[in-house]
Amino acid sequence: MRRYGKHTDEDDIRQRPNPKGNRPRTSIRPKHEDAAEGMVLTVDRGRLTCLVDDRVVLAMKARELGRKAAVVGDRVELVGDLSGKKDTLARIVRIGERSSVLRRTADDDDPYERVVVANADQLAIVTALADPEPRPRLIDRCLVAAFDGGLEPLLVLTKSDLAPPDELLGLYGDLGVPYVVTSRDELYDGGAADRVREYLDGRVTAFVGHSGVGKTTLVNALVPEERRRTTGHVNAVTGRGRHTTTSALALPLDSVDGWVIDTPGVRSFGLNHIDPSRVIHAFPDLEPGTANCPRACSHDEQDCALDEWVAEGHSDPARLYSLRRLLATRERREGD
Repeated sequence: MRRYGKHTDEDDIRQRPNPKGNRPRTSIRPKHEDAAEGMVLTVDRGRLTCLVDDRVVLAMKARELGRKAAVVGDRVELVGDLSGKKDTLARIVRIGERSSVLRRTADDDDPYERVVVANADQLAIVTALADPEPRPRLIDRCLVAAFDGGLEPLLVLTKSDLAPPDELLGLYGDLGVPYVVTSRDELYDGGAADRVREYLDGRVTAFVGHSGVGKTTLVNALVPEERRRTTGHVNAVTGRGRHTTTSALALPLDSVDGWVIDTPGVRSFGLNHIDPSRVIHAFPDLEPGTANCPRACSHDEQDCALDEWVAEGHSDPARLYSLRRLLATRERREGD
């Protein structure tokens, strides 16, 4: 066994080569000045289908983005093969700033929020008047998520041939939320689609609702089959097409300028991520009355200044009741 003394010759010592020696780590990232702008249409197992100009391009997220994820509706910048041809793959190198986000958690005890859609202008809450029965608590939760995320809500009530809409609309009249009422027959003859389309012109609208309410049927009536087939790209892993309700999918409208985003049917809509102080922004007639509220006021307590504000005639008491009902939604289960 060879022994080295105090003064060894360095040339005699065998050193293990450093495989990363020629690639030192750096915080400098490539600029990608030639990146093209696009919009995320759908996300499927790490592969993102994007629209670049008039081409549908399959892409993956660049490693330099770290854990930052892109979602449907995101404005992104891409490099690589942008031809959209079969077996090509581009890279998303930048994700643009979001103007709005629709977020939810699995339930009210889940600390992890999920961004469902980005950059939508409007949230269409689709609910049936019967078969299945309407779930007002789920509607309330969707409204809170819309107000918190910067989206304008729209109620779309289906199956009016089975039950009248008056009772359900009475719960939301004081909120001033626009609504459209449709029947099952109208979903097939185009009448319902025409009325809904009037609210979609020039906007990006996300559709939410639980299974069986007719959400995807309505989306199919709004978007021609040719556009659904072109935009709904095949699964990059299996090579098979996927049903539009298994993942969110952005689709361009035909006769008006706008987009619809069909999202999977929801069983629950957790609000663990919601800051109640942001919901008041959706009530401009009540918001000035919070100036004299105690610090961290929940707006549903004895010392809340909104009671005096309403008593002085600055706003309708029904509006305050609606606000407090929405704020209490976070503490109530959807089936309550």
